[in-house]
Amino acid sequence: MKKRILIAEDEPIIRLDLKMMLRHNGYEVVGEAGDGDRAIELAFKLKPDLVLMDIEMPKLNGLKASKVIGRQLDIPVLLITAYSQKEFVEKSKQDNIMGYLVKPVSEDSLIPAVMIAFQQAKRTQKLKQSLQLTQEKIQKRER
Repeated sequence: MKKRILIAEDEPIIRLDLKMMLRHNGYEVVGEAGDGDRAIELAFKLKPDLVLMDIEMPKLNGLKASKVIGRQLDIPVLLITAYSQKEFVEKSKQDNIMGYLVKPVSEDSLIPAVMIAFQQAKRTQKLKQSLQLTQEKIQKRER
């Protein structure tokens, strides 16, 4: 089954490039958003496996949108930005952020980053499940 990806990028040309690169490599692009509000809306509606999220977007920026998506839907996010400044990297340290790409994004950098993001998300999910089982065992013992 193809992995489903939502692209949130305010530049239509970049969105199209990303979409073509992803499709060329066997991924399904399930939706496209031009701002953070629309990204959240589509994430709730489409439940993608991964969101490619630009940081600088109109209305709601990508970091804030990623936080909402992570907190409410637990969907992994791969950030894309034109900025590599340390402050953006620091602000992007959220649980659901699986990586960080600086524009211009090439297929040679995008595809490995997407593959790693999926692998990290899988590992994170296993850790969360293990933690939950451990917490349940502890609660049973306390009763």
